[in-house]
Amino acid sequence: MTSTQHTPADLTLTPLRQARERFLTGRPLPDGVPDEVVAAWRRARFFGVPHDLRQPAAGPVPPVESALLGVARPVLERLAPALGTGRAVLLLTDHRLRVLWTGGSVPGLEPCSDLSEQEVGHNSAALAARTRRRAEVHGPEHFLDRWQDLSAVSVPVLAPDGGHLVGTVSVVTGLCGGCPPHPGAALAEAAANAVEAVLLTRSRTAERALLDAYRRAAQGPDLAVAVLDGRNRLLSPAAERLLSPQALAALERWAVSARGHDTPVDVVRLPEGAGCTARVTPVRHEGAVIGLVALLHPLADPGRPAPRRSTALAGSSVAWRHAVARALTLAGSAGPLLLTGERGTGKTVLARQLPGGSAARVVDAAEDEELGCIQVELERDRPVLLRHAERLTQPGVAALNSLLGTHPHAPLLVTYTPGAPPGPCLQRLLDTLAARSVSLPALRERPEDIGELLSALAPRPLPGRAPLAWTLDALRALEQHPWPGNITELAHVVGTLAEHRRVSGPVRRAELPDPVREGPAERHLSAIEHAERTAILDALRRHGGNKARTAAALGIGRATLYRKLRGYQG
Repeated sequence: MTSTQHTPADLTLTPLRQARERFLTGRPLPDGVPDEVVAAWRRARFFGVPHDLRQPAAGPVPPVESALLGVARPVLERLAPALGTGRAVLLLTDHRLRVLWTGGSVPGLEPCSDLSEQEVGHNSAALAARTRRRAEVHGPEHFLDRWQDLSAVSVPVLAPDGGHLVGTVSVVTGLCGGCPPHPGAALAEAAANAVEAVLLTRSRTAERALLDAYRRAAQGPDLAVAVLDGRNRLLSPAAERLLSPQALAALERWAVSARGHDTPVDVVRLPEGAGCTARVTPVRHEGAVIGLVALLHPLADPGRPAPRRSTALAGSSVAWRHAVARALTLAGSAGPLLLTGERGTGKTVLARQLPGGSAARVVDAAEDEELGCIQVELERDRPVLLRHAERLTQPGVAALNSLLGTHPHAPLLVTYTPGAPPGPCLQRLLDTLAARSVSLPALRERPEDIGELLSALAPRPLPGRAPLAWTLDALRALEQHPWPGNITELAHVVGTLAEHRRVSGPVRRAELPDPVREGPAERHLSAIEHAERTAILDALRRHGGNKARTAAALGIGRATLYRKLRGYQG
């Protein structure tokens, strides 16, 4: 069977051979055929591979030159004599399963230049590349007729930096399905391990070459220098302040494309609005280009951006996506919906984006004269958005409790900001809505969304001007700020910068307001403290800010809860 584990010694391939014949003729398969083998046969049929393919996939093995081949050839040539004469074939593929090198011979085995499943169907190299483990394929497990009397074992070759697949090493012999493991398994393992060891050695020397190039280029504190190879990056402080994430991504793409080519000195075209130019020089190691040095020069182009456009919600963090998905699910069914969260978390904006929210009549709970229209609108089955439920007066809360008692499925959207402990009447309202409530996370709980929010909050640029961008240093400061005012506070910072700055290019850390630029004053929490703080905040939101109920739910005293909250705030 096809597996990365040992095949039982008494397994006979005859039933599998008969099952393959039934598969090729369209007849039902017998029981006991391994699922992974059947799936491999079906993939070959889906790819349109003819089982009676007679010619090699793409002619004779081409003399392909690659970095992997340069590393592996000396290793494979040393091991090839161990194959014996006419008994086995040792071969190397790249990550796309193109055959780079072969040694030895097996009677009846023709050369093949591509071992991908799309070309030749199921084989051990394709299986090893997919599973990232040693794999064996014997006789009828292959889809091709001409490989029915062959057995093969393949071992993946993984890169030392990141563990991604760079190729495979395979040993092919005559059929040996009854003698597991494959007799060439040790040789294939030894070859793959030796190639990986050489790759590791060269990777370390290449990293030293990159470091030397950085030290030579970054001779002054004010020089903006970046050294990259697509996997590693070395940035001077000036480059970190100057580069935006988009510009850094463009440089890394350039570095990847430059590897292995003789790239001349050139000026990289950075994204519009990057605020700088980059002059690049290749870094060479052992005669090959392994990365580049970029010397950055800021642009000076003063201008005034257009006024800020209306705020939009954005974010792809798990906490935010979970909250939005739950809100959409609840809003899609009949009944009221309660959105809770700190001030500025976007409760009203999200409510307006839910089904029926854009057409809802907006009522502020602090304005008693407007509360009378809620019952009229809801009786007409028209949606109502009630903002700031925490500001409801006692009569207003009582009227709303009565209304929900007679209209339990009313299309009512309610926003609530926890704060002072709610009174009994308001707590009853919150309890009524608890089953259909969504708690929006604070901005400090989803810092990974800052980048998307900046794009959504930035003003529309003037014609011919680039949109507002941010350096990595500024983005890091924004992500570390606690944002007590949440999205509202962030929108104010973005709007102020867009209105008053007189320079172009990415916003730098020095341009941010003092509290944001200098970072949070509070101490950094440990992982345990952070998890405990998150649990406490979640419990507070579930209980509408009621600290007594929160403490009881968490199984701690109220004094302990207050002490922990003060500790996290300090």
